[in-house]
Amino acid sequence: SVAVGMTKDILLISHSKCKCTFGRKCGGKLESCSCHATCVSLDNCCADYGEYCVDVTPYSGSIFGGTDFIVLKATFNESSQIICRFNDEIKTVGYVDTDSRGHCISPLLYETGLVPFQISTDNGTTFSRHGAWLSVHPGKLDPSFKATIINATQWQYYGTPKVGGPLDMTWNTSQVRAEKVNIELWGYMEKGDPYSESWQGKWEYLYSLGRDQPNSGAFRFVPKTAGKPFSDWEVGCLRISPSTHPDGTWNVQAVWTEDHALAWHLEDKFRQDSAVWALDKCKAWDQLEETLPDFLSEIIDCPCTLAQARADTGRFHTDYGCDMEKGSVCTYHPGSVHCVRAIQASPKFAAGQQCCYDHTGAQVLTDDSIGGSTPDRAHDWGSPPFVKPPRVPGFSHWLYDVLSFYYCCLWSDNCHYYFKRRPSSDCRTYQVPKAGVVFGDPHFITFDGVSYSFNGKGEYTIVVSESKELTIQGRTEPVILTNGSMVKATKLSAVAMREGTSDIIEVRLGNPQDHLQVLQNQTSLSFSEQSWMDLKGVFVFSPNPTNVTVMFPSGAGVELRLRGGTMTTTVLLPEVFKDFTRGLLGKMNGDPKDDLVTSDGQTESDQGNAEGLFNFGASWAILNESTLFTYDSEHLLNSYLHAPKHDASFRPVFSIPEDPNDPLGSQASELCSGEGSLYDTLMARSLEMGNATRVSFQSHRSVVEDLEPVVSCGWLSPPTNGKKEGTRYLQGAVVKLSCDSGYVLWGSEEHTCLGTGQWSGETTTCSSPRDLYSVCHQASTSLPLVVDLLYATACTHYWKSL
Repeated sequence: SVAVGMTKDILLISHSKCKCTFGRKCGGKLESCSCHATCVSLDNCCADYGEYCVDVTPYSGSIFGGTDFIVLKATFNESSQIICRFNDEIKTVGYVDTDSRGHCISPLLYETGLVPFQISTDNGTTFSRHGAWLSVHPGKLDPSFKATIINATQWQYYGTPKVGGPLDMTWNTSQVRAEKVNIELWGYMEKGDPYSESWQGKWEYLYSLGRDQPNSGAFRFVPKTAGKPFSDWEVGCLRISPSTHPDGTWNVQAVWTEDHALAWHLEDKFRQDSAVWALDKCKAWDQLEETLPDFLSEIIDCPCTLAQARADTGRFHTDYGCDMEKGSVCTYHPGSVHCVRAIQASPKFAAGQQCCYDHTGAQVLTDDSIGGSTPDRAHDWGSPPFVKPPRVPGFSHWLYDVLSFYYCCLWSDNCHYYFKRRPSSDCRTYQVPKAGVVFGDPHFITFDGVSYSFNGKGEYTIVVSESKELTIQGRTEPVILTNGSMVKATKLSAVAMREGTSDIIEVRLGNPQDHLQVLQNQTSLSFSEQSWMDLKGVFVFSPNPTNVTVMFPSGAGVELRLRGGTMTTTVLLPEVFKDFTRGLLGKMNGDPKDDLVTSDGQTESDQGNAEGLFNFGASWAILNESTLFTYDSEHLLNSYLHAPKHDASFRPVFSIPEDPNDPLGSQASELCSGEGSLYDTLMARSLEMGNATRVSFQSHRSVVEDLEPVVSCGWLSPPTNGKKEGTRYLQGAVVKLSCDSGYVLWGSEEHTCLGTGQWSGETTTCSSPRDLYSVCHQASTSLPLVVDLLYATACTHYWKSL
């Protein structure tokens, strides 16, 4: 990408008909014309920009490969011999269709995210066209892009008691353009010493279940046990591909099922006694875990409540396997209604964290339930740089965390082995993030809760943290009424951000302003096919055109929401940023007195001084040398790049004169409550904008409430030979303990979680009459006057039981 500090020389380049030199300058600039992505909207591209800097459709597909995508705009000769090369090394054979359009086939990859590719038209001699392909985790892939196994439970429990019969699968026939197809089984395995250079993952073709089958979109078969070595492959998926290719041909057009446990093809021993077979596997896994390094100490703790887990969007994201928004199937966590995963893998071992919650919002722990939260040796979503175990997305997780759950918990009743190695993390050391917000025209609430308004026009630093290398910048523009007139107030129209050497992500109001546009390094991204993108040093999630969440490795998260024609931007920062932030959202340290500090260190102490607050905000105008923004229109060039970063000539209205005759005034007073909503309504002459401000303020208040710290006392175990009532462990929770029949309780029958993080009462134990006899007999004869109260109570119960 072009350097961040762009100048007029880069953007206003002549329109002469130069060339992109066969694509090698895609994304850069030539002396006489531009090959940068912004040249499209500025109309100063190289003459052959669209021919050699290509876009494709579809632009995404499964990590398994096999997607046939079309090269847009470029034209090809019928005689062209197309080779497509991904990551400068993986080659697939493409073709030219009857409309002279070039096609590529995506390869089987071991990574997710945007993968660069090049296209050769001379059978691989030269590669002149350049583009990018989005490789997607199979669990996050839109269902329309994959084959479906019908009744997944039957597939993955096949061969266990009372589970058998034919298996069914379906697919969209348009994804495999062939009259006849092959149905192939592929398996995944990892070999070599774990955590060594020899550790490698590998997908391999195993065998075909059907050849020359009609491409009807459905296939049924009765599974047979596989012999050695095929039955050694315990995780895999099925591929549907044209029968014109020999069995197991790599990287051809195909559609795949999701990866799954291959219960249906395991050896005869599994079908003869699945529980015994699984227990042997469980014990072998337990012994392997004994030899592997401990990863539990470096993973993040779970949030204490469901509300915290859903609000901490910089560090946790919904687990697609247990999502309350989509019905909470929760196959691997029965009793839970929602789970989240830590977004970032742990630094050394690339491990993951999963946190699950019940219908009351309490965290579910494995000590109480098979459906409890579980950490993962391999993060399900993988971890950059991917490719090698345990960082291979999805597949490493299957081998080290999911198959073992089948062995120990689902195919046999031996979960104690699994939970010994994968115990739930409670939340006693979890630290909530702090939230700051920008909304309306615009209003600011700092991390420490200071509220103010700043209506400058320009580009400003919202947050900067030099030590954490995080920069978040905001652009404001004047509010325009429906009649086209300009109001003396502004709104946030774009936010650009970066952490370290990550990609630059910019989110801005679209045109028309009914959606948010996302740019990566000044190139527009589309979320029409997938909602999640793994990019360099950053993740971006956009479930719909008005919501975008950006997540960085530090745990910083930025939520952007389109409301009433304005952008609401919430910044969430974890505790590591304490004392290390500056900018319009203040210094995050719990002290509101030092939030309003100018870029040169002067403090604005009077929060009611509108003029002073305006000067404070203006001081945070950025420089062209440090801008992260994209300038891809004459308006942006003239108004922001070649103009002062803070427009001193734009003076906002600091307060609205009261007008009892204003018909909008009474309506606004009835509707509006919350920070700035009345001002925004009257200034923009819009109840919609005022209401959007009100909703944004209330939403922020809810987030702050959800992120209030809570005290946890940690898991409380039932006594041996006893039981407990209650599985909540937060401040104020009460847990009752009792003993099994024939046993006598010593200690407290009830424990309350105190604000100190400690449980009230004495330690509780359950003893048999035989154990109590000698203690109580001695207490009643030798020490009748000084018997401890605890002993006295227990012995009283004991004597009564005789």
